[in-house]
Amino acid sequence: MNIRIGYGFDVHRLKEGEELVIGGITIPHYKGTEGHSDADVLIHAICDALLGALALGDIGLHFPDTSGEFKGIDSKILLARVVSLLHEKQWRIGNIDSTISLQKPKISTFIPEMCKVLSSVLKTEVENVSIKATTTEKLGFEGREEGVSASAIVLIHKI
Repeated sequence: MNIRIGYGFDVHRLKEGEELVIGGITIPHYKGTEGHSDADVLIHAICDALLGALALGDIGLHFPDTSGEFKGIDSKILLARVVSLLHEKQWRIGNIDSTISLQKPKISTFIPEMCKVLSSVLKTEVENVSIKATTTEKLGFEGREEGVSASAIVLIHKI
């Protein structure tokens, strides 16, 4: 069996008055992520991981922030397009392991819903999607509540 791994990482600034969208769901908080699209840091990391495993560049190459087409776009749409590329090239997802880093709000109760939403877009079983959340113990930009980061690693296999 031919297998590949890919790694993705993304960061977005937190800003008062913006929506906080992580893992395809909106999380209630007075600050949200700022970006060209809906700024879903987790989905962007997963897109980069999948594109990396396919050796197809990164999210900025496929969905440039200089294009009005992607202004305010739901990142689930971007992820669905990446999954279509994956399937066109005869690859399938083995599993995804990801970590979200932010100080506040606590998001552990939202993780099961994120896994369900993402598994649907990824066209894989929910048990193939792992999401963890952590803080930086009040250190760095995440600890100062200035931003949020996410990383993801994926395993794909040829069919």
